[in-house]
Amino acid sequence: MHILAVIVGLFLVVTVLLDAFETIVLPRTVMRRIRLSNSFWDFAAKMYRKVGKRRPTPRRQALLVAWAPFVLLLLIVIWAFAVILGWAFVHWGLQTPFKGDEVDSFSQDFYFSGVTFLTLGYGDVVPIHGLGRFLAVIEAGLGFGFLALIVSYVPVLYNAFSRREVQMLLLDSRAGSEPMGSELLQRHADSVCMSSLTPILKDWERFGAELLESYLSYPLLAYYRSQHDNQSWLKSLTAVMDACALIEAGFQDSPPWADELRFQARATFAMGRHVVVDLAYILDAPPEEGPLTRLSPGQLKHIRGKLAGAGVPLRDSAAADKHLEDIRQIYEPYVIGMATVLMLDLPKWCEPEPLIDNWQTSAWEGAKHF
Repeated sequence: MHILAVIVGLFLVVTVLLDAFETIVLPRTVMRRIRLSNSFWDFAAKMYRKVGKRRPTPRRQALLVAWAPFVLLLLIVIWAFAVILGWAFVHWGLQTPFKGDEVDSFSQDFYFSGVTFLTLGYGDVVPIHGLGRFLAVIEAGLGFGFLALIVSYVPVLYNAFSRREVQMLLLDSRAGSEPMGSELLQRHADSVCMSSLTPILKDWERFGAELLESYLSYPLLAYYRSQHDNQSWLKSLTAVMDACALIEAGFQDSPPWADELRFQARATFAMGRHVVVDLAYILDAPPEEGPLTRLSPGQLKHIRGKLAGAGVPLRDSAAADKHLEDIRQIYEPYVIGMATVLMLDLPKWCEPEPLIDNWQTSAWEGAKHF
């Protein structure tokens, strides 16, 4: 009997099962750094950033898109392999006798552990005494439960991904396919329906809460890239927060819809900042230090001019500029830090030239955006 091999095997099994439980079943983030999945995520994230820093090419984009699904499958394989290896060490350490084995070797124990954990049940190698049979039953039960959890885990991830994509696509015709906060305000102002912005921002407040809950439980979702190259969950969320910042900066007049819209904008902004701050901590994406450069004075003047032309003038004073700067300081460093880690682009504040939305183009017209 090899006691050390038994201890190592049991340690492997318990460590992997605990890690899988904390990752899949436990509905909260586990911040303990010494975990198999954490070490794996750290290494995989470094590879992700290494690929992302390459020169932009279709091959680079394809690698970034495939990274998260591949890493998920690879983690599942590592978990299964480690558990099978752990049970093989246990059988080898206990020198479990088998009926049907011709050579008493570790490879035979590993083979038996594999077919048992994966519930294949070939029957060519079977234990012949009580302890071996008991361990085989335990391993088969764990294997069955493990596979059942994996089968249920993957659809949960993809359901959350689909809900995220639907919410982003609904923003497409309202804020542009390259979503911008100023464009969201501009299109509603042009259509004289600023009051319709309130329920939209309310939907994004709820979406932010769902995003926070799903990302804290499954941080890998943050790396799932959207189906359209010019869209991302971070870009859309930032564009909505930009719109909320402009609304909070205030309007010159006091239209009847302004108070309700401003109240909802504050609630949506608060939820959005909650998402970016908590997720930045989970993803180890520190906020960017230094002056804010996303919005220049010229761009702000352009935004004010367009909205004034649509009959919705923003406040234009040094105090209003300072107020907007203070609001941006609350969230922009965090979204910039996350964009750097996730290799995603942030939205522009405005675009001098009108942009063509995705729904207005097709591959047959020479505009590919997938």
